[in-house]
Amino acid sequence: MANTSTRTLRLLSLLQTHRYWPGPELAERLGVSARTLRRDVDRLRELGYPVQAQRGVDGGYQLAAGAALPPLVIDDEEAVALAVGLQAAAQNPVEGIAESSLRVLAKVVQVMPVRLRHRIDALRAMTVSAGWGGGQPRAAVDPGVLTTIALTCRDTERLRFSYTAADGRHTERHTEPHRLVSLGRRWYLVAYDLERHDWRSFRVDRLSVPQGTGARFRPRPLPTADAATFVRSRLDDLPRSHRVEVLVNAPAVRVRERIGKWATIEELDPTHCRVHMVTDNLEWPIMALGALGADFRVLNPPELLTQLHDWGARFTRAQ
Repeated sequence: MANTSTRTLRLLSLLQTHRYWPGPELAERLGVSARTLRRDVDRLRELGYPVQAQRGVDGGYQLAAGAALPPLVIDDEEAVALAVGLQAAAQNPVEGIAESSLRVLAKVVQVMPVRLRHRIDALRAMTVSAGWGGGQPRAAVDPGVLTTIALTCRDTERLRFSYTAADGRHTERHTEPHRLVSLGRRWYLVAYDLERHDWRSFRVDRLSVPQGTGARFRPRPLPTADAATFVRSRLDDLPRSHRVEVLVNAPAVRVRERIGKWATIEELDPTHCRVHMVTDNLEWPIMALGALGADFRVLNPPELLTQLHDWGARFTRAQ
């Protein structure tokens, strides 16, 4: 039998993976008697974990929602930030990260108070992931702002906020919010602007004082297939430093599996394809192309070829 500390941790892990455990089944999984199981449950309660017990023949245990995440006490905004980070990690292409992040996210949300679970559920349901944006600087966003927007999206409630454009101009916006889009290191709100009578995408880090008006609206159809496509189309229209075009000696399906989230792949024939990227920084395309494991030829821009030669010389010197 495992020692008490190890067994208690194992018990906590089991309680976090299932909503409800029948007592006999839980005791069998731990290899202990019903009496020892009760003592271990009491120990978890002493540590601050809200374990509920149901008595009787069909009795069992479950980990209830608590006022915080014991023994690590965090406030509401920190809890939301934690869930947002785990959700982003769950969409990470690095092998092993996504599955682990989803497991942790499920455990964290399960023990959150009901008021926080509603905020997290709204944020997860109203967010569309558009993959990595490549070369974008990180933009800080208040988790409270994200959840306020997500709730108005979910409830189809009109939203007012102040917005600062790229040129520094401040405006007040009255919108019908549709979805949040997570693109690379930035968040965008896709909404119908009631004063401009058109669809718009807003960078959330440039948005302040969002407030639901209480007025409901009938959702309008988007002009694109989904919110992520809408944001990407708007960003592609903006002037960028580099438009990358590369011929790759590999099937398009294989290249899409590797970098399809971050680039447009055009099939040329069964063994060749053309890759298009729009970026502010050439380092990201170099890393993405290097990860393909296939030969390629740079068509544009010339600066990319120069930088590849510099990287190649540096790697050669490292031998």
